[in-house]
Amino acid sequence: MELRVLRYFLAVAREESISRAAEFLHLSQPTLSRQLMDLEEELGRKLFVRGGRRMTLTEDGKFLRKRAQEIVALAERTKEAFRSTDEDVGGDIYIGGGETRAMGLVAGTARRLMAVHPHISYHLYSGNAADVMERLDRGLVDFGVFIEPADLARYEYIRLPVSDVWGVLMRRDHPLAQKASLMPEDIVSLPLFCSRQELVANEIAGWMGESFERLNVVGTYNLLYNASLLVEEGMGCALCLDGIIRCEGSPLCFRPLEPRLEVGLAVAWKKYQVFSRAAECFLEELQKVLKEREEER
Repeated sequence: MELRVLRYFLAVAREESISRAAEFLHLSQPTLSRQLMDLEEELGRKLFVRGGRRMTLTEDGKFLRKRAQEIVALAERTKEAFRSTDEDVGGDIYIGGGETRAMGLVAGTARRLMAVHPHISYHLYSGNAADVMERLDRGLVDFGVFIEPADLARYEYIRLPVSDVWGVLMRRDHPLAQKASLMPEDIVSLPLFCSRQELVANEIAGWMGESFERLNVVGTYNLLYNASLLVEEGMGCALCLDGIIRCEGSPLCFRPLEPRLEVGLAVAWKKYQVFSRAAECFLEELQKVLKEREEER
């Protein structure tokens, strides 16, 4: 299976037409058709349903499209890694992470590195821990920023000298907004939107004790912003981390849990990872930032 042929396949999948894809690729239609048929024969699977003027992907075709996109992206990143020199480092750094204020530390590191190597580009992917781990494992991101607890045993990682605080996002006109913090008995009957992550559920269960089984969960989320819109509409409250949604000037407010529930944060990467020069420079700069913070204490 050649990289060139995967690019052809992706072009046809995108254009849904042999003729339009051939025009885009500067190939003849018979040549492109033959390449697709050879690919289907090689894989032993039918990739397209050919009907009328439109070609649609089969289930096998959809699976290949996802894999082909990952393979092509990885090839581009590999090629880009060889374009920079030690004196003029350039290229791309890919960082995945959940919603957390720790991304501010990542941003500060990127800003410092940009002053020295302005030709590095940064690409951020937001997702929950499972999403980011999957992308790490496939080589689609260089680094993952994780909210603990997270199972990082198969990765190299650095714990960050910052933490996030759990609490409840609610409307300012909610009766409980008058309280400075919320205890288990305060939230047990609230209609709540909660994170989908199982490890998060375990953390909250440990904090709530027996009351956890009585939580009134009306919905789940993997990223908080959309859930905050439901909270704003008065559909419930969101159990979440502080600092993700800016409440200043909005109808929303955040109240921390009591007893206080904090979580650590870590930056992780694959064991034995061979970094591009750009990613290597980012890790070195991050380690410098963390060392400076440690010395300031």
